[in-house]
Amino acid sequence: MMKRFFISYSLITFLLLDSVVLFAQHTSSFAKQWKIEDESHALQIIEHADTLELIVPGGLTLWSSQRLTGDYEISYHICMVMKGGRHDRLSDLNCFWAANDPKHPDDLFARSQWRNGVFKNYNTLNLFYVGYGGNDNSTTRFRRYRGEYYGIADDKVKPLLKEYTDAPHLLVPNKWYEIRIRVEKGMTTYAVNGEELFRYSLTGNEGDGHFGLRLLQNHVLFTGFKVTSF
Repeated sequence: MMKRFFISYSLITFLLLDSVVLFAQHTSSFAKQWKIEDESHALQIIEHADTLELIVPGGLTLWSSQRLTGDYEISYHICMVMKGGRHDRLSDLNCFWAANDPKHPDDLFARSQWRNGVFKNYNTLNLFYVGYGGNDNSTTRFRRYRGEYYGIADDKVKPLLKEYTDAPHLLVPNKWYEIRIRVEKGMTTYAVNGEELFRYSLTGNEGDGHFGLRLLQNHVLFTGFKVTSF
């Protein structure tokens, strides 16, 4: 059975052998787990059993409400829907992680209303960013944002660390992707379907912060989200 809703999902905890899943995607209390910054104010969320369908007319950041610290792994499955719909666009399967606001280090959401899903406003944050299939599916890029340079030195705000432009590292219509982001032992990595694409050596607690799913004018299926602490 399919139903449309605007905000509903839950926090659940599982014990594993050597680790703990801090939370996993489930079908209730969405507002407790996610914070929405939607430029269009017209986001559609459709629930299909354990999968969310997101129809995104503008810029959207779906923030995990829990700030992550220490060593952890973020994983989820996601698919770009391309079936001829108005917002079916093969581009921008993006994400942020280890996000913090240098002006409000204890509260990422202090300026949430001001950011409002507008991409340039995220230049004020410290975070890691992958733009998978960005620029109309012509690039896959890894950046480190340094919000302390916002308004001071544009070239230092989000330097490009690595880029792919070959077809195997760009988006395919209606294909499922498994994304895994790890922060472990002073290193962060980003992998897609078992292939590590990016890595970065961390200093201190650079890996601490919030995860955000970042989308732009597209249509996705999103499921299996979980964070595991090591």
